[in-house]
Amino acid sequence: MYVWTLRTWTLLKMADLINCALTEFVITVGVVIVNGNNSTEEEIKGRISLGNKAFYANQDLFKSKLLTKNSKPRMYKTLVRPVVTYACETWVLKGNIQTKLRVFERKVIRRIYGPTKEKYGSWRIKWNEELNRLTGNKNIINYIKAQRLAWFGHIHRMPDNSMVKKYMNGHLH
Repeated sequence: MYVWTLRTWTLLKMADLINCALTEFVITVGVVIVNGNNSTEEEIKGRISLGNKAFYANQDLFKSKLLTKNSKPRMYKTLVRPVVTYACETWVLKGNIQTKLRVFERKVIRRIYGPTKEKYGSWRIKWNEELNRLTGNKNIINYIKAQRLAWFGHIHRMPDNSMVKKYMNGHLH
């Protein structure tokens, strides 16, 4: 699927693009959106938004007293995380994007595990260190890096005449 979304008043053909001096456009190739600055930042923000929708659509399950606290993180990893990390193998993880992804995941995990009761009866939200301990330091960034490594291995095992392997090795001809 190749879709060209241009911020102009008319739809332009590919031949017209060569003659135009457009400064801002978005290209959707397959499922990854790349803007004119060769950045996937908007795509990742959209994925986080879709992850929020997936989480709140299943909020009744996450709030349910019938499910254990051990099954709810598995539900998050099955229902919500794949929505956020779809096509994450091709993302460039800048610092601000990593922060947004971590904030999203911590928000969901805090909702799953709930607050902590203090000695004197007061309640507080769980600290980041407590969340890391509960999840065993298996955060969304580590998951994305593992997915990238698995994707690299998949490409590496492809035959040498594969188009994807040629592009990865820089042989564009």
